[in-house]
Amino acid sequence: MDGLKRISGLAAAGIVLACASQTVALADTMEGALVRAYQTNPQLNAQRASVRATDESVPQALSGYRPKVAVTASGGYQYTDVISSVAGSQFHLSGTQIPRSVGVTASQTLFNGNQTANRTRAAESQVSSAREGLRVLEQSVLLSAATIYMDYLRDSATLEVQRSNVRVLEQTLRQTNDRFNVGEVTRTDVAQSQAQLAAGNTQQLAAESTLTTTRSNYRRIIGTEPGNLAPGSPVDRYLPTSLAQAINLALVENPNVTAAMYGIDVSYLNVKINEGALFPTLTLQASAQQSWEPSISSPRQFQASGVAQLSVPIYQGGGEYALIRQSKETLAQQRLNLEQVRDQTRASVVQAWGQLQAAKAQVSSAQSQVKASEIALNGVREEARAGQRTTLDVLNAQQALVNARVALVTAQHDRVVASYAVLNAVGRLSPQVLGLKTDVYDPSVHYHQVRDSWGGVRTPDGR
Repeated sequence: MDGLKRISGLAAAGIVLACASQTVALADTMEGALVRAYQTNPQLNAQRASVRATDESVPQALSGYRPKVAVTASGGYQYTDVISSVAGSQFHLSGTQIPRSVGVTASQTLFNGNQTANRTRAAESQVSSAREGLRVLEQSVLLSAATIYMDYLRDSATLEVQRSNVRVLEQTLRQTNDRFNVGEVTRTDVAQSQAQLAAGNTQQLAAESTLTTTRSNYRRIIGTEPGNLAPGSPVDRYLPTSLAQAINLALVENPNVTAAMYGIDVSYLNVKINEGALFPTLTLQASAQQSWEPSISSPRQFQASGVAQLSVPIYQGGGEYALIRQSKETLAQQRLNLEQVRDQTRASVVQAWGQLQAAKAQVSSAQSQVKASEIALNGVREEARAGQRTTLDVLNAQQALVNARVALVTAQHDRVVASYAVLNAVGRLSPQVLGLKTDVYDPSVHYHQVRDSWGGVRTPDGR
């Protein structure tokens, strides 16, 4: 009974139970865990590298505006033996020479049906879509980090509840044995206490196994081993005030929706690119070449030229028309995909909002359940001392209290996770909104570093 009273106050605090004996100054916080996951999660860093790779598609498209220059050089050995006849007279020329030449050719596309312009805009839309994909993963990682943080607190608290239950059951078994020795109870009561203690040990071992798994997942997502974790708290202050407001906000800010919008832009520009194949192409080419000993009779030769070429496609087998029709169907598909993403986003917001409201009610209900179970257990114990209750009644009341405490821990866990899930569904689960003390990764920095690059093989970070 004394052991039960010692833990009743802690159990009522739910998740705080896991950290009751630890000071906040020494504890890891939810904010710290989110910062570590944001900075070091390998999946997130890999996605950032993917966005940087996508940035390079813009200078690739812009290269269509720029001239192409090539330098050629040749050299070799040549033997000539020629007999020629001019006006009835024959001339015999023979000898060896070393012909060599160097030249430069430059070409510039002046018009290609706006294909270069549309390719550039399509590449920019792809970059924007990739950034939205990065936002999706950032939110997913932050939600996973918050969830695993609360999972560890829940499982730690559950294990402590089971350990406290085992201690109480051991004390109950000792008291039952003492009462059996003086003839107050029967061997059946002792067997019931032993069975309940064995069940308590099983539950404790299961809780230890669950905590071990959670610790491993914490290390995988956060990047460090869990230490002295401080209690987590909901993020209701960042949430919309109503479900309707949350839905409207999600349809504008959710990165899945915005990524689908950019997908429509890319598909539309691909139609324009393919239509550009039907337009004439105008190019300008200039070349110059210096040759030495090109032939046995010419010791040196220089050539220069400038040519404008206009190519008008008439019929090329019909493949370009098929590409245009195909790209139009893809555009229609992307527009339908946007509607599907909006419907999914709306459903996700409604589901997350409902789970949050249910979790709030469950916390209040679980707190009442714990309080009532404690009162019931104390009453059953007193009645058992007076001979009005059996040992089995006491054990059942004790198990009901344990179940209520575990339910409270789980409800408090679900309450916090649900608030993060709503923020994720809306599209606002980000370091900026949460106010995390970390440098926010800005994908536009790398984009501007490479966008107007005319050459070079090194990346901006020196690789």
